[in-house]
Amino acid sequence: MSENNKKQNVIQFIKFVLFSASAGLIQIGSFTLMKEVIIKLSFFQELMAEHAVFAKIMNNEYGPIYLIALILSVIWNFTFNRKFTFKSANNIPIAMLKVLGYYAVFTPISTILGNYFTAKFAAAVGIDYIVLAITMVTNMVTEFIFDKFVVFRNSENTAK
Repeated sequence: MSENNKKQNVIQFIKFVLFSASAGLIQIGSFTLMKEVIIKLSFFQELMAEHAVFAKIMNNEYGPIYLIALILSVIWNFTFNRKFTFKSANNIPIAMLKVLGYYAVFTPISTILGNYFTAKFAAAVGIDYIVLAITMVTNMVTEFIFDKFVVFRNSENTAK
């Protein structure tokens, strides 16, 4: 690998980290808003009291809140990384399907583990946020590798 390619890969990774950080802010912000505000609103509590299935889903509130926040951040991250980090002109629906494939594996694993650890260490202060942070770092690193070598493989720097 040439020195120029190494430099381009480092710059590309830095861009990915910066866009991932912005997506992380969206994920943390929406997660916090739902956990600290929305879920505590009276209409939400009434909804849980009236609907047993909904209450069961929200029994361990980490999972559903995490999923919503994750979806918001993925949409943001995909959009900006495709255009600015990988500069790909490949077929967007196909690229999105590949990313969906990544999240079809990552999301259930991270949700199940997140629910497990937040329940197991429920007494720990801020456990939801500790688990979220560890999950987000794992997501960033594994998604970069997947994007680089699967999603945008052979289509980097093809956008005009």
